[in-house]
Parts: sequence; C-alpha cells; structure tokens
Amino acid sequence: MLLAAVDVRAEPTSTLNGMWQLLGACTQSIGGPAASVGSEVTLLFSIKRDGSLQGKPRITHSKLVGDEEAQKAFVSEVLTSVAHCFPLPITDGLGGAIAGRPLRIRVMNRLKERGA
Repeated sequence: MLLAAVDVRAEPTSTLNGMWQLLGACTQSIGGPAASVGSEVTLLFSIKRDGSLQGKPRITHSKLVGDEEAQKAFVSEVLTSVAHCFPLPITDGLGGAIAGRPLRIRVMNRLKERGA
C-alpha cells in the first residue's frame, strides 16, 4: 500500500486552487488491488481552520469493481490514505474561509500507465 502524505513543511497555500492541488497530488497515488481497477468513491469531508480533518470522511457515492474482498480493500485504502493527506498546509485566511464547510473529492483506481 502506498501512502502519500502532504508535505507539512510546504509553504501554506492561501487559495482554493492551491488546496485542491495539494489534495489531488496526495490522492493521485491511491490505488488498490488490481481487481478493483475502475472503482471510484466520492468522499464528503470538512477541515478545521488549521487544515486538519474534522471528523471522518463519509462516502457519498461509490462505483466498486471486483469481488467483495477487492472492493473492501479499495475502500479501506482510500479512507486510510486520505486521512494521511491531513493536515493541509493552509493559511489562516483560507482556513477561516473554509473551516467546517462541506468539501468533496473523488478518488479513482485507474490502471497505472507505464512510462516509455
């Protein structure tokens, strides 16, 4: 299992675009078993002013592929890996603007492309 973590030493972002780029980079490496390729989940979550996760993310949509074991493994990896993306390095201003607001992110298990 590959866990990606946001570099908390990074310069804090002050924009929504920057926050989504951080989350996208962190969740991009989330995979799962080969049998679950094509699976996806959408998570609903909120963050605190300091960029940490508020509560546990909730799955609001899922399209799961593979047998029951592969599906459970994919969902488990998504939830564990996303939790490791936090706290996000955000400024106080951005934190104050988005703290407690519902946010959504879709995580997909895609077939990994091989470099040439």
